[in-house]
Amino acid sequence: MLNEKVQHLWNKELSQCSYEEIYLAIQQLCKEKMQALPLVQGKRKLYYISAEFLIGRLLTCNLINLGIYQQVAQEMEQAGKSMALLEDAEPEPSLGNGGLGRLAACFLDSIATLQLRGDGVGLCYHYGLFQQKFHDNKQWEQPNPWLQPNSWLTKENITFTVPFGKFTVEGELYSIDIPGCDTNSKNRLRLFDLKSVQENIVQDGIQFDKEDIRQNLTLFLYPDDSDQAGRLLRVYQQYFMVSCAAQLILKELEEAGHAPTELAEYAVVQINDTHPSMIIPELIRLLMEKGVGFTEATDIVSRTCAYTNHTILAEALEKWPISSLEIVAPRIVAIIRELDRLAKEAYPQKGLGIIEDGLVHMARMDIHYGFSVNGVAQLHTEILEQSELKNFFEIYPEKFNNKTNGITFRRWITACNPWLDEFVTKKLGQGWKQDANLLEGLEKFEDEESLSRLLEIKQTCKEQLAEYVLHQQGIELDTNSIFDIQIKRLHEYKRQQMNLLYIIWKYQQIKGGKIPPRPITFLFGAKAAPAYILAKDIIHALLCMAKVIENDPQVSPWLKLVFVENYNVTKAEKLIPAADISEQISLASKEASGTGNMKLMLNGAITLGTLDGANVEIAQRVGEDNIYLFGKKSPEVIGLYESRGYCSREYYQRPEIEPLVDFLLQKPMLAQGDAECLGRLYQDLTHKDWFMTLLDLEEYIEVKEKAFADYENRTEWAKKMLHNIAQAGFFSSDRTIAQYEQDIWKLKSI
Repeated sequence: MLNEKVQHLWNKELSQCSYEEIYLAIQQLCKEKMQALPLVQGKRKLYYISAEFLIGRLLTCNLINLGIYQQVAQEMEQAGKSMALLEDAEPEPSLGNGGLGRLAACFLDSIATLQLRGDGVGLCYHYGLFQQKFHDNKQWEQPNPWLQPNSWLTKENITFTVPFGKFTVEGELYSIDIPGCDTNSKNRLRLFDLKSVQENIVQDGIQFDKEDIRQNLTLFLYPDDSDQAGRLLRVYQQYFMVSCAAQLILKELEEAGHAPTELAEYAVVQINDTHPSMIIPELIRLLMEKGVGFTEATDIVSRTCAYTNHTILAEALEKWPISSLEIVAPRIVAIIRELDRLAKEAYPQKGLGIIEDGLVHMARMDIHYGFSVNGVAQLHTEILEQSELKNFFEIYPEKFNNKTNGITFRRWITACNPWLDEFVTKKLGQGWKQDANLLEGLEKFEDEESLSRLLEIKQTCKEQLAEYVLHQQGIELDTNSIFDIQIKRLHEYKRQQMNLLYIIWKYQQIKGGKIPPRPITFLFGAKAAPAYILAKDIIHALLCMAKVIENDPQVSPWLKLVFVENYNVTKAEKLIPAADISEQISLASKEASGTGNMKLMLNGAITLGTLDGANVEIAQRVGEDNIYLFGKKSPEVIGLYESRGYCSREYYQRPEIEPLVDFLLQKPMLAQGDAECLGRLYQDLTHKDWFMTLLDLEEYIEVKEKAFADYENRTEWAKKMLHNIAQAGFFSSDRTIAQYEQDIWKLKSI
């Protein structure tokens, strides 16, 4: 199959081809097979609208879903070619930031695999978020070009006009095929690009003229919104996305022979976080243009749209000034004002209006004028219902439901950990790939041979990661050390700074003569938003600490801190299988769910974490002997916020904590770093510490030390690994999507 394709394209043998040539041949092979697949059919269609789709490299996943991975791998092996080197020839699509986008990508895979009719809809960012570079122990942002003439994108020759306040633009539609696993059918990811976009307006780093909307609109995901121009640009982006999406939905409805008034019968719109919220007034506007009255249009749209809440953080529930919407999208402002009037008329109490103090509260609009509101983990939904959205839950209890997030096992075992895939399949057969609950069958394989094989697999993954990091960053890793990994977006609530303070504690312990049983390697991967100064200060402090350890001959044989540059899906696929300990240490009540915790658990890492997000459900499944928990629980944390009962200064003055925080401003750190950046982090920890790093620090140190000590009993540790893998089946995105279908979308049952 592959041999014939390369012979046809390049007129030479597979063994003689470059990896770039082989990649293009396999890509063409996959595209031909996917183009021949029929679209999933059904009466009703889902439109999953999201600002992010962090799909990662597609080659391996497409080969797996098309059922030809083994055949291609065999031909590659016979030709003396490496699948790993082949994967490196593919640029990673830069269409997302973190968990939100990765979840959306997993969902598209599961929607297609369960043969539900549904497309993702988003934007085609030319440079995505940004490419992260480290220089002077700081993060620097560069454009991240990924679009190439030979990409997975297919131009659909469909354009829509988007009317802004003082001008219009054209949106062009592109698609990426999403094949289901062994289904012989597909859905699509539909991405809109600005027809007049100009990449050459980007000059210094990721700087560009934010006011030149006609040229900049689809350049970057989440452009810097620290000034008014940046905030307006975000509104322009969001309205562009939803206007194109709404026009596409109604176009497809009409082409199927249905009237505009039948929208809710034939379509369902899932609003993934608040970025696409303006789809509600935009659909109402377009229905009214087609002759539907406002009241009827509002009713139709309210029966069409559903909302997924992804955050408990107030600042992440978007609120845009009505004045900004009047500039960007004046045609929907009158509709939003009327929606607000009706909501206030029905529910006059403060805090329920869509417009308050000149701000449009997007989540409130979604709740009032959508038929479903779901959280993404058991604890998250409980907090929404009992605290953050309590007033809405009291008036709309029937709308609220939970859909605990999930991950695509085809990606996070089969594609990135073939050794574990082989182990599980040998024990259970192929059925677990269709029904992840079958993983529970691993529980009975606690024999010495099985446990030894698990440890061997982990060691192989660690060696693979070490080779990759050496090649990418020139850093050597000790694969006999414990790999303690924290990989996620850099944000104060995720508390990478608490991990830093532990590393400082361990450094000081070793300086005092207390040597650990074996070396420990701390691996981080994270990007900080360009305007998020304190997050960038935390990265700076971690990079400085890495140098301090490296330059200390007394400590460096025992500790290593590595910050993986430009963390993305490709690097996650190397880091996750290699992890011994999974750091999930967010402040309880702040992480909606997390999905990295699920991927790491699935690959045999043991969770060290707080009872936050989906950690709660992981703990329920694995039991207290197979997870390391610490920290205040959610009700206690919420109570401290309500009473303002947390004072970081009081914790800082404890004799166990003060030396750790003070180390940030001592000579070893200042010799490596910027006194202003380090001083800002020090001041925050000692005078504010909004996400209560110091509150849980002492217990974190204690429990982390226990985890490291337990690691030395390799047989018992392997049992913990086995138990985590066996209990990971619940966290399959196939399960999550089946629940969305049953409770919300009803694509097949209506």
